[in-house]
Amino acid sequence: MRVIAIIVMILGLASLVFGVIFIMQASTAEDEIAESIAPLKLDEVESRYEAVKAKQSAIKMAEEPAIQAGQAQPSAMYNYLTIQRTGLGKTLGEIGIASFTRMSGIINAVVGVGLILAGVGLLKKASA
Repeated sequence: MRVIAIIVMILGLASLVFGVIFIMQASTAEDEIAESIAPLKLDEVESRYEAVKAKQSAIKMAEEPAIQAGQAQPSAMYNYLTIQRTGLGKTLGEIGIASFTRMSGIINAVVGVGLILAGVGLLKKASA
């Protein structure tokens, strides 16, 4: 029974360590994202993406028939908005991954603490 308690505590410690590492990595990732999109702030990315998406869709609706008929090429503004939308979409994905990593770290840390406490409880029960 003592061996099981020690194994549970070791697994809990490992889970806690991984949780802390995940949380730190998420913070580092968010800092890097914030640096790369400055002066835009992280909480402004989604609203900017939606605004660009609406503008790009409006231009697309106006230009698409002539483009499909082979009578015109996409305008510079359409290309610019498409590139901007792509970059903002990528940034949204990166922010989502960082948030997921942070949440996974928090869950790992909580599970780790729970396993450590369970191991201590098993160790006390084995001693009694």
